[in-house]
Amino acid sequence: MRIGLQIPHFRPSTPQTRRSWLKDTVQTIEAGGFYSVWVMDHFFQLGGALGDPETEMMEGYTTLGYLAGVTEKIHLGLMVGGVIYRYPAIVVKMISTLDVLSGGRMYFGIGAAWYEYESKSLGLPFPEKKVRFELLEEQLQIAHRMFSGDSTPYNGKHTQMEKPFNNPQPLQRPHPPILIGGMGPKKTLRYIAKYGDACNFFGRTGEAQLKQSLEILRGHCEDVGRPYEEIEKTVLETADFSKGKPDAVARAAELKSWGFEHVIFNVGGDYSPENIRYLAEEIAPAVNAL
Repeated sequence: MRIGLQIPHFRPSTPQTRRSWLKDTVQTIEAGGFYSVWVMDHFFQLGGALGDPETEMMEGYTTLGYLAGVTEKIHLGLMVGGVIYRYPAIVVKMISTLDVLSGGRMYFGIGAAWYEYESKSLGLPFPEKKVRFELLEEQLQIAHRMFSGDSTPYNGKHTQMEKPFNNPQPLQRPHPPILIGGMGPKKTLRYIAKYGDACNFFGRTGEAQLKQSLEILRGHCEDVGRPYEEIEKTVLETADFSKGKPDAVARAAELKSWGFEHVIFNVGGDYSPENIRYLAEEIAPAVNAL
């Protein structure tokens, strides 16, 4: 089973130490056999244990560029990109650029976005949910066209492009894996079946919901003639260090038995060197062996 690490906050680093802290963190988990590392696509923090909205937050794509430069093997991605934050063709160019500069290690994480307070605070558009999903489908269509080298005009409901060149193309062919985040049964799971290479579900929703979502995804794959096995099933989990060392291996084994292939842990508590070493030295080898 594959194992990944999500970094949704940046404790215990400070702006003065963040560069070295990020480098040490990702190089430690890469050496330990982690398959992937992820950062969020937010400009404000999300509240709760992650911190108030005003808490420090690093821009996601810029951070991935830095991570690409200090690693060699580990795969990189946003968990997940917000479709309303950037023009769709520019997103494809950013992913293609990062894939080239990382040596072919990028995921293209994307979703419909949800954080209204963040958007309105920064003067970003935040259309109604129906429109955000229309934008998501157009983004996915545009990505497939541009990754394939199709530069013919695109005329969608929200986006029109006259000549969408994409040069250089990403190193991964036919394109970096498109990971769509969310579990909505009618649209998100259908988009995954039609356009995606990977899904990401939320472990906190529980066994019944996770299994049901996998079955709904299977049904959508059958409807569009897509082999269900082609979709990489990933799940976001928390390794909670606030109560001692977590038994993350047992949880990964359980998730694998339900049909997941890639577990992505974030850390409950600080991303301290001690916690990161524990994940790299004790958890990653055992999960990889499942």
